[in-house]
Amino acid sequence: MPDDTPATRPAYNRVMLKISGEALMGSQGFGLHPPTVERIAQEVKSVHDLGVEICMVIGGGNIFRGLQGSAQGMERTTADYMGMLATVMNALAMQSALESLGVFTRVISAIPMDQVCEPYIRRRAVRHLEKKRVVIFAAGTGNPYFTTDTAATLRANEMGCEAIFKGTKVDGVYDKDPVEHDDAVRYERISYDEVLAQHLGVMDASAIALARENDVPIIVFSLDEPGGFKGILAGEGTYTKVQ
Repeated sequence: MPDDTPATRPAYNRVMLKISGEALMGSQGFGLHPPTVERIAQEVKSVHDLGVEICMVIGGGNIFRGLQGSAQGMERTTADYMGMLATVMNALAMQSALESLGVFTRVISAIPMDQVCEPYIRRRAVRHLEKKRVVIFAAGTGNPYFTTDTAATLRANEMGCEAIFKGTKVDGVYDKDPVEHDDAVRYERISYDEVLAQHLGVMDASAIALARENDVPIIVFSLDEPGGFKGILAGEGTYTKVQ
């Protein structure tokens, strides 16, 4: 019989993994880098193999970022919709990588496009998770002016996720940019209010507020650290917990 003691049970049963679109472009300056997509898919599979139910939201900044388009004179709503479509492309790429590893995956879009993915229906999405399928939520909230951080927090709440894992290039939240400052200090734990007051840039303010209102912890960790995602669920690794 399998060992089901607390020491071997994952820390969370259902989680949201939020990553940026830039995480998929590897060393390239734009687009998708297939080996990087595959590496991240391997990380997701390692956690899925523990029996953890996984939701994902992937940004679209590696293809198109609505705010940048708006800053260059494009009408903001149009630019944001273009950014949402970029997230669908990233979600399909991740779905392909996961399914090549034998992980059943569903892409669910807030903007209906039945030929390529499912429309968002909450009960159907929950059922996919119960059947141990990885569910990737695409097209943000389906509304302009909302970031994929907010979309991830919204979907995490709707799906009943126990935590939001924010994969970044650094291993937690620091008091200043650790890339530019050698004396930057990493927080082990920090409150939602401190993140907002210090403008630490973990997620945008609306996402932090939504997580705070529903008491969903945010785990900030390095997506570049092999085994980091799985390690945290096993109670190991380096990260910052926002709660």
